[in-house]
Amino acid sequence: MKTNKRIACITGATGLVGGHLLDMLIEDDSFEQVIVVNRRSQELQDESKVKEVIMDDFSNMNNHQTELKATDYFCCLGTTINKAGSKENFKKVDYQYVVDFAAVAKEHDGDSFSLISAMGAKSSSMIFYNKVKGETEDAVKSLKINRTYIHRPSLITGERNEKRSGEATAKWLMTKLDFIFKGPLKKYGPVSAKQIAHAMKHFALNSSENFKVIESDKIQEVK
Repeated sequence: MKTNKRIACITGATGLVGGHLLDMLIEDDSFEQVIVVNRRSQELQDESKVKEVIMDDFSNMNNHQTELKATDYFCCLGTTINKAGSKENFKKVDYQYVVDFAAVAKEHDGDSFSLISAMGAKSSSMIFYNKVKGETEDAVKSLKINRTYIHRPSLITGERNEKRSGEATAKWLMTKLDFIFKGPLKKYGPVSAKQIAHAMKHFALNSSENFKVIESDKIQEVK
């Protein structure tokens, strides 16, 4: 694990987890620069530390290789089938863009690659969402980046910019039934976006394991 000053590169920084993570990376003196990959420019704090790379289409990530050279890569990309409009578009975001970003990390011999996946991710799953997430994990793992950390949260809590059908009800139920999520059921309990972001930064900076899957209950335990 490298100990010199680091450069972070993050995708999905406009999302729920990514927004928290971006703030944490900017505030952490371990990182001398933070590269933010966005489709459109956003207001960012500490512009002297932040470098924005704007690309209208993440399919063209290969064309931005030199701009994305970093030591630590954080992938917070993710959508829903409803928002994407089709299964094909969903897979483009949650599989292809993620794997393309991981390939950039591999090309630059990145020290770490951290990914938000989902509980139940499995390439052999009969559930389309879980299957895609599992295929993405498998593809990222196969690249053999120096250190890879896959975070699998359960329901993510926090204030989203967009409404997601059924999610508010699920959050309400989980809050009321919080007493159930103890012991072996703890990993099924909701976890905050801020805690996921904290765990992602923690493992990238502190873990020496080459590959690790961090389930929802372990995300919650990171101090």
